[in-house]
Amino acid sequence: MMITNSPPRRILICAAQVPFARGGAEYLVEGLRDALLAHGHQVDVVSLPFSWHPAQRILESALAWRLVNVADVCEVPVDQVICTKFPSYLARHPRKVVWLVHQLRQAYDWYGTPLSDLGNMPQDRAVREAIFQMDRRGLGEARRCYTISRNVSQRLRRFNGLESTPLYPPSRHAAALRAGPYGDYILSPSRLDRAKRIDLLLHALSRTGCEVRAIVAGSGEDRARLEQLAADLRLGERVRFLGFVDDATLVDLYAGARAVYYAPVDEDYGFATVEAFGAARPVVTTEDAGGVLEFVEDGVSGYVTPPDPAALAARLERLMADAALAARLGLAGQPCVREITWERVVRALVEAGS
Repeated sequence: MMITNSPPRRILICAAQVPFARGGAEYLVEGLRDALLAHGHQVDVVSLPFSWHPAQRILESALAWRLVNVADVCEVPVDQVICTKFPSYLARHPRKVVWLVHQLRQAYDWYGTPLSDLGNMPQDRAVREAIFQMDRRGLGEARRCYTISRNVSQRLRRFNGLESTPLYPPSRHAAALRAGPYGDYILSPSRLDRAKRIDLLLHALSRTGCEVRAIVAGSGEDRARLEQLAADLRLGERVRFLGFVDDATLVDLYAGARAVYYAPVDEDYGFATVEAFGAARPVVTTEDAGGVLEFVEDGVSGYVTPPDPAALAARLERLMADAALAARLGLAGQPCVREITWERVVRALVEAGS
């Protein structure tokens, strides 16, 4: 059913795309597009390829966004653009609104860590400084800057001195998520890369009794390393790597899990958290997981531990030993996500472009 709260507009969503990669940012763009269409707007997505290696490619991608015309299509004006992540917000438009997924974290909070490809060489430092300047310009031009979490807003204030408003995105599975029986596995639903810290879960499993097992649902470049680690830890059938799963399978996995493990490094937001709560599953995470901590309360809707395998193992064993405890914690998380709706998102973004 079409929902109309404001006069229809011609809106372009600007999205940077790493070819052959799909994750939360891509799902967010698709959800926003569909929600705007449902509200009666004419909407399309403009996506340009993005690459960060070698570092010079970052500047080329940014320049492409600065040069592309999003103000009109065949001399018919575009009423508004909504930009998402770096470097899409360098696009120029008189009614530019930003809904920031994240900046290029390799130049900011990841800089100086193994997660960043930018080093301390003169050419990398020059690229990093150029990114700072582009961000201040591109984000500063926006009529309004929203972010997907308080964590992203705090980074923007810390590194760039810019204010923004958190606006949580709903999960694309929100309507399908359901609470099933509290089964006999811990679910890890995320992309397989080092920042998601699936290795921490594997090390924790190795410190638990044999009754604790995990299902890892997701694909990514870190799969081979993680499978080898599981073999080295002699986990055997206690961990299953399913790879990519379709939407219906993922919803079923949430519904049957005892709990959800999600402990990335300083996550921007984390759809896995709100999806777990939508299915009334408790979330086990860590003290440095970033946006996840905006939802998970230790001992209330899940567990928050140090990023230590032994501490994590103790919480996993506690949950696997007591299904009633898992149910109590999982149900406590549901109210945290009820107000995260596309209605709220669309109203904020469209009004900001007026």
